[in-house]
Amino acid sequence: MSWIASTTWIASTTSCLEIALLLYVATIDIATRLIRNEICLALALLGIVSQLASPMQLVQSLIVAAILLLVLFVIYQRGLIGGGDVKLLVALAIGLPLSGLIELLTLTALAGGALGMVHLMMRALPQPRLAPVGSSLARRVYAIERWRHLRHAPLPYGVAIACGGIWSILSKGF
Repeated sequence: MSWIASTTWIASTTSCLEIALLLYVATIDIATRLIRNEICLALALLGIVSQLASPMQLVQSLIVAAILLLVLFVIYQRGLIGGGDVKLLVALAIGLPLSGLIELLTLTALAGGALGMVHLMMRALPQPRLAPVGSSLARRVYAIERWRHLRHAPLPYGVAIACGGIWSILSKGF
């Protein structure tokens, strides 16, 4: 196997693993509103592995991720974003070039806006009842999310970050 073919295989494999982890993050964030450190660490390591063929791009990504961490930490300190969201965004930034990071942040903001609109529309929906045994997954998620919404729980913004991350990974190509 040539060096170029092996590099392509590694990039494709890391992209698939990153997408799988982001789908997991979105699911877990909806269920628990927590983003695990291990997942963020795995995403950061996969990002580093995907850029090993281009050391200068890796250095640039690490510098940009460090700057992003500082900016997001200030926002976190003001209570405007969760710590898991900060970790997830920085972990994704490590695997993306600067243009990919801009795309990630833009698409995450758009997906977050859509997520916010869904939660605003939930205000008009009827009061939830407990989902009976055997209810569909969608029915159970609706009941739980509506209940959380009534108690002013935070948005599962990991879903928006995962959407932006998946789009950015797909757009950089396999």
